Amino acid sequence: MAERELPPLNALRAFDAVARLRSVTAAAAELHVTHGAVSRQLRLLEEALGRPLFVRQGRGLTLTDAGLQLQEGASLAFGQLRESWGSLRQGVATAPFVLGCSSSLLARWVIPRLDRLSRDLPTLPLHLSAQESAPTSELDRLDAMLLLAAPPWPAQWHVEVLAPEHTGPVVSPGYSGWSRLQGQSADCLLDEPLLHTTSRPQAWPEWLRGMALPAPRAAAGPSFPHLYHLLEAAIAGLGVAIAPAPLVADDLASGRLVAPWGFQPTTAAWILATSRRTPDPRTALLADWLRKELAGG
Repeated sequence: MAERELPPLNALRAFDAVARLRSVTAAAAELHVTHGAVSRQLRLLEEALGRPLFVRQGRGLTLTDAGLQLQEGASLAFGQLRESWGSLRQGVATAPFVLGCSSSLLARWVIPRLDRLSRDLPTLPLHLSAQESAPTSELDRLDAMLLLAAPPWPAQWHVEVLAPEHTGPVVSPGYSGWSRLQGQSADCLLDEPLLHTTSRPQAWPEWLRGMALPAPRAAAGPSFPHLYHLLEAAIAGLGVAIAPAPLVADDLASGRLVAPWGFQPTTAAWILATSRRTPDPRTALLADWLRKELAGG
């Protein structure tokens, strides 16, 4: 071993565990490796030093003078490392978790669930950031981004797929044309001036293809910049809109909207995207919570 070179970390971890526990078997159990793996790491250190670190006494092990000296240094170094790591993890655990999402997702799905999220994840200090532009591959200064998006996703992202997306037409019972639509099959929509959103121009064509229907015969109805505005227009009785099922679940339950023609799967999914360069261990907790919420509607 060259002068000033440090021994391999795995060998030092094995030595530290055996020195504390005075047992190769116990050290192997603590480190979740085999007895033979620990023995090999000890031999590596002893061969590099050219002297033994342990001597066997009865059924146990005793440190040699060299072993005592190395244990003192290793114990101090690992203790400082554990303390530093614990401080860093504590800092991460208390720092705000910045979650980005579009204003439509924020207003219609996230905000109505914030109370429940705070109760279920009290140790996650969530900070919400409305993002209208397409996220960059680095996700800027966000810890995570909640999106409805289709693959392929940027290689720089780590993506937690939360749920498949399903979209479908929704309309208010107060819509002036509801009486002619009620009880009719989905092809009745081909003669309606359907409401659109410029943020998701593919929504209607994709749903119609899934229903094996041709393009609408009627001219397109009013277009709105965001999904949130589109759904407010539908609730106001301005026409038939199209939306992801979870975003209208509360409106369907209250009767503000109806969805008599059902929801169809799309090529997109609800995802939680994070940058591979800055992983946050709290992301998995949030992803699990979001999956459960989406599964429950």
